[in-house]
Amino acid sequence: MHLLAVRPEPHERPPALVRAADALAGADDEALATDGAALLGRLLDAARAAAAEAVSVIAQPTSPGAEAAAAAAGFDPVRELRELRRPLPAGDPGDLPVRAFRPGADDEAWLAVNNRAFAWHPEQGGWDAGDLARALAEPWVELDGFLVHERDGALDGFCWTKLHPTTGDEPTLGEIYVIGVDPSAHGRGLGRALVLAGLDHLARAGAGTATLWVEADNAPALALYERLGFHEHARARVFERSV
Repeated sequence: MHLLAVRPEPHERPPALVRAADALAGADDEALATDGAALLGRLLDAARAAAAEAVSVIAQPTSPGAEAAAAAAGFDPVRELRELRRPLPAGDPGDLPVRAFRPGADDEAWLAVNNRAFAWHPEQGGWDAGDLARALAEPWVELDGFLVHERDGALDGFCWTKLHPTTGDEPTLGEIYVIGVDPSAHGRGLGRALVLAGLDHLARAGAGTATLWVEADNAPALALYERLGFHEHARARVFERSV
């Protein structure tokens, strides 16, 4: 179980909050079943000390221990997610012209598109310059995998990818981390084309399997990904409570 978000998100998470989140993330299902409520309690205490108003955590994958811990600590299930996967390469990527995101030059335009595309989303929507700067500072970020598309000189869509190195249990995974299309560009097939461009980049970067997470109730996205050869691999549940 992992800390997904605190609201409002502090500019920098205090050490006590980081430690509580790390302890929660390190607990397996058996530990969650016995100590999960206490671990979540410590997380809430740290969030309260940081003046947070609400906390979201994600059980990834869902498990009986996580469900029991969340209920005992007063968290309510608020969202369900699906992890989808498909083998790479994915075939013809098409000819969509994309380029790498340029920090500084593209920030304002990207934030505008992202916030319009995800106006409904509790984590991805409402980003500001600080949120983007923190995301770009993550050690996994490679700008050549942050693809943007322009039409008539204006940014109207993007596909941000993430490469996960091989582990003992997993192959090298290429993730469609977040993909967004400006609402003004809907209906032109841009979302599908951006997915294919992202998959092509990930395959050329060495990933043999593509992965992404999608809201379980996002029927149009699920239908698109199914047509592109994705299948369900895992499920996750998001829990939330006020502090």
